[in-house]
Amino acid sequence: MKEKIIIFDTTLRDGEQSLQSSLNTQEKIEIALALEEMNIDIIEAGFPISSPGDFKSVQEICKKIKNSTVCSLARCIDKDIKIAAKAMSQLNHFRIHLFLGTSKLHIESKLKKNFTEIQDMAIRSIKLAKKYTDDIEFSCEDAGRTSIDNLCSIVEILIKNGVKTINIPDTVGYTIPNEFSKIISELFIRVPNIDQAIISVHCHNDLGMAVGNSISAIQSGARQIEGTITGIGERAGNTALEELIMAIKTRKKMLNFFTDIKHQKIYKTSKIISKICYISIPINKANIGANAFAHSSGFPQDGIIKNRKNYEIFSPKSLDNQNKFNFTSRSGRTAVKNRMPEMGYTEKDYNLKKLYKKFLELADKKGQILDYDLQTLAFIKNHSKKTLNLILKNIFFHLNLQIKQIFTLNYGVKIYFIKLKFIPKMEYFRGYINLYKKLLKLIFYLKKFKIKSIHKKKKIWGKVYIIAKYQNETFYGKNTSQDIVTAIIQSMINILNNILQYKKIKKKNQKSLIKNLLR
Repeated sequence: MKEKIIIFDTTLRDGEQSLQSSLNTQEKIEIALALEEMNIDIIEAGFPISSPGDFKSVQEICKKIKNSTVCSLARCIDKDIKIAAKAMSQLNHFRIHLFLGTSKLHIESKLKKNFTEIQDMAIRSIKLAKKYTDDIEFSCEDAGRTSIDNLCSIVEILIKNGVKTINIPDTVGYTIPNEFSKIISELFIRVPNIDQAIISVHCHNDLGMAVGNSISAIQSGARQIEGTITGIGERAGNTALEELIMAIKTRKKMLNFFTDIKHQKIYKTSKIISKICYISIPINKANIGANAFAHSSGFPQDGIIKNRKNYEIFSPKSLDNQNKFNFTSRSGRTAVKNRMPEMGYTEKDYNLKKLYKKFLELADKKGQILDYDLQTLAFIKNHSKKTLNLILKNIFFHLNLQIKQIFTLNYGVKIYFIKLKFIPKMEYFRGYINLYKKLLKLIFYLKKFKIKSIHKKKKIWGKVYIIAKYQNETFYGKNTSQDIVTAIIQSMINILNNILQYKKIKKKNQKSLIKNLLR
């Protein structure tokens, strides 16, 4: 029979500790609700003693969460425990998460105590916490570097005193899977009352082993995994819960476990957390990255067209994500041929041989080919002749001498198919970058605006990358220049030229669709 793995999310506590600025209460509530919608079992809402703001956030989260168990962190200090309990007092059931260093290094250099004193501190804190709740978790901080004799001894004492969940953290991400698996196995062999508690693990990713260590732990008897969505956390982060959850789901015959997580909510939740925390998700991030289900080379694209299982071990739809083809010079004829009918065209509408030849020529120059590029190649002659469709009429910067780097803007833009004219007025922007972002937003929906400084031939260049949406289509613009203003404007021109191409082929597209409907 399959056993359940309890999922403990600490995005709001350990995850937030890694951010450059703290989250406000409303942001934390939004993340907590997204986690509950995912059906996370336990949400560690914060560390109430750390600040009045964190205390308030935990209180407000408790008002909103209905199904998940809310948990708060506390040191083995009386005041910590009382404040944690007070923050969650409006709930009928909650968890207090105690922690205390158990490795020789932590005991001697950080806590300035001996092992006997650590045991006494733990027992006293458990007794106090039990006055407020019977759901107590205890973390043996730095368990990965704690001697196995001491670890077995403290775990036995914790369980004897009423702790229901024992957490074994690899606090500094030091262990490797075989080693960590052995630690968990030894606990089950040597601790006589181990069956009276749930063994949990909290793995950090300093050596990139967090998910691997967590998997090895559940194979050795652990039944709760702690981590964060996207893996954010102190230093190199924590176990990426979305990776662990999908590993359990995908390798169910090998692992023989299950979780209660709603997998189709994973992608949405990761996007919410990424947006609120201002953390970009790497494009190659498993399950949720932009390239997680992207295929660029001809052989994989051909294989996917024939049977998705050739190169996808599970459907992106199970995460509410989607797969995509990146059309580059490595893409094969089959991928191009397959894409055209998806856009509404039949083989009678275009010449595949000529299209693919033009496709390769443009792909070598441009890099990535998008849908409107394919349509332009198929239906518009002299596609390589580009005209400047944007005419920048006037942009005036007036430096306010009283406040540095604040500009007033008087602008007018004329484009081939869009006319934007504005009566001169005063608008204040801190820095010219924000001024140009304002201008871009007046023309199209700005989805992404990224500027990066790069060193090139002993000079600093500005690299601009813009993603815009126009009539539900996505367009990309990028440019590199020593003058950041030039790079921004040229990126905008690239997008507008692409939009013009799109508008030109749109009529052809509509005619072809009508023909197909009449056939």
